[in-house]
Amino acid sequence: MKISFTTGLNILAISSLLIGCQTSDSSKGESADHETTSSSVVEGSSETQEQTSESHTHDAETEQMYKGYFEDSQVKDRSLSDWEGDWQSVYPYLQNGTLDEVFAYKAEHGGDMTAEEYKEYYNEGYQTDVDRIVIQEETVTFFKNGEENSGKYIYDGCEILTYDAGNRGVRYIFKLAEEAEGLPQYIQFSDHSIYPNKASHYHLYWGNDRAALLDEVIHWPTYYPSTMDGHGIGHEMMAH
Repeated sequence: MKISFTTGLNILAISSLLIGCQTSDSSKGESADHETTSSSVVEGSSETQEQTSESHTHDAETEQMYKGYFEDSQVKDRSLSDWEGDWQSVYPYLQNGTLDEVFAYKAEHGGDMTAEEYKEYYNEGYQTDVDRIVIQEETVTFFKNGEENSGKYIYDGCEILTYDAGNRGVRYIFKLAEEAEGLPQYIQFSDHSIYPNKASHYHLYWGNDRAALLDEVIHWPTYYPSTMDGHGIGHEMMAH
């Protein structure tokens, strides 16, 4: 069945080019969550201590990467398989109050807004009528209002974006292989990773103008695995 997509824009900043990552400037900062990693350590030999030191260094670098601090040379191209799976929008969980605990947590732990202000902010960011996305090999299927529409998307490079706050992000871009009614020409992923890595969640932006999409700073529809419930998603958000 066919569904209609507006030429909607969906978060972040600027510029366009071809395959391979390019650097662009941004007038706005991204306010998505940031992930960190940790490792278990077994104390013992000097070899273990050396591995521990390397592990701590790696963890620190990974944490900085997720916060948006990295070198251009660290950025690598990625394939659509990194986002393969069955994904659900988090917007319905915001609407039914399931994510209220997340906004309360943010307000209580050093946030600069009240829980209600956070909810209003994320309500605008998460808003979307595409409640499910399925990605299998090169095919992306959008589910909207009980209807679905599928198309083949091919890699069209990535953009490195710099924000006012000084941190940066990478947008991975895929282009519709053959024009089809009801499908956006471009989809752009942001999941806080900068090299091939299986996504645990992502922000997706879509539309027909590649460069204009990079200027989007209002909406960042966010998707988590469809196997997760709302409380599980909330706890994941609070852990970041």
